[in-house]
Amino acid sequence: MGKGDIGWKRRTDEGEKREVSAKKIGKVWKFSVREKRFDRWTELKSPPLEDWQLLLDAVRRRISRKLIPEKEEHLLIKTILQHFPKASL
Repeated sequence: MGKGDIGWKRRTDEGEKREVSAKKIGKVWKFSVREKRFDRWTELKSPPLEDWQLLLDAVRRRISRKLIPEKEEHLLIKTILQHFPKASL
């Protein structure tokens, strides 16, 4: 995980641990996953809504610490609603 990455850990539906990383490149959020610490990161093409919500929560925490501009929250919500129109944020 790089300096500008936002990361978290979660369990899959099968109960396996998974580490997720998200990084904004231009106007696009890129997600990567890995199973264990020394595994290679692989790109996650279509992240589930749960990952988008965890990313939004992390972005909001960074906004409150003045690490990310406030406009990023609105742009991220717009992106989430494009992928999941029925999502309630």
